[in-house]
Amino acid sequence: MFINNKLVSGSEILREALLKKSAIGAFNFINMETVQGVVEAANEFGVSVILQASESTIKYMGFSYLKSIISAAADESKVPLVLHLDHGSSFEICKKCIDEGFSSIMIDASSLNFDENVIKTKEVVNYAKLFGVSVEAELGTLAGIEDEVEVSMTNAIYTDPDEAFEFIEKTGIDSLAIAIGTSHGPNKGKGANPKLSIDILKRIKQKIGDFPLVLHGASSVYSDEVEICNRYGANLKDTFGITDSDLKEAIQNGISKINVDTDVRIAFLGSIRQSIEENKSNIDIRKYLAAGKRSIKNIALRKLKMYTSH
Repeated sequence: MFINNKLVSGSEILREALLKKSAIGAFNFINMETVQGVVEAANEFGVSVILQASESTIKYMGFSYLKSIISAAADESKVPLVLHLDHGSSFEICKKCIDEGFSSIMIDASSLNFDENVIKTKEVVNYAKLFGVSVEAELGTLAGIEDEVEVSMTNAIYTDPDEAFEFIEKTGIDSLAIAIGTSHGPNKGKGANPKLSIDILKRIKQKIGDFPLVLHGASSVYSDEVEICNRYGANLKDTFGITDSDLKEAIQNGISKINVDTDVRIAFLGSIRQSIEENKSNIDIRKYLAAGKRSIKNIALRKLKMYTSH
């Protein structure tokens, strides 16, 4: 049973996005302010969002605080919300999140070979379906670092279209995260913006038909947000992200869920640094955090408009 009866499973909103050729924004959160900023944007724009917790976030917040914050957000939200585990590394953590009332789960066994990935994913699917929880899995591997997930550039592997079809058939998952050129973290290229392999995406889509596909490592790493961070004391170098035009093309070709983590972190960091620097006599922590929350809302609105525009 979900922690709040206003939460929905991921499959409920992803299928609708697929039909509309739009994408659902999936935002990683780490505290109350990041949740509030995203949900305020979702309500203002009138679209559902996915609130994602990594294993690191669960360790940081604890299930009790996390569940209370999300339940409060669901109570106040005018749009359906999804609570999703991002990059679950084991059956045990997936089961724990399902038992604690998450409405969506990702099992990430992409570092294993195909057969082992199928077995591990199917185990999670079988348990999740008992509770109406949707399951996302990953095929192919993304480079970069996100929380406890780290993959070198040399170990990144694009998703094979034929394997994608077989994987979906054998596991019974509700959505599939694919690797087509994105990477985790703020450095998604060396010296030039990376390009998505839309050709591979089209081939995957041709094989699997109408099925929700997920893009991880898809932050845009906007230069204006990075500039604010660096102007107020950060040292973010060689930052590159996925262009909005590439993301729009990906959505038109079957991407139904786009993960956003790095952009949230950069916006939050920059606004708080700016607030501290410009208000040096202020000791009211709420004012710093309020600036951070506003920045999260603005970045979420920026994303949601782009994900739904045609």
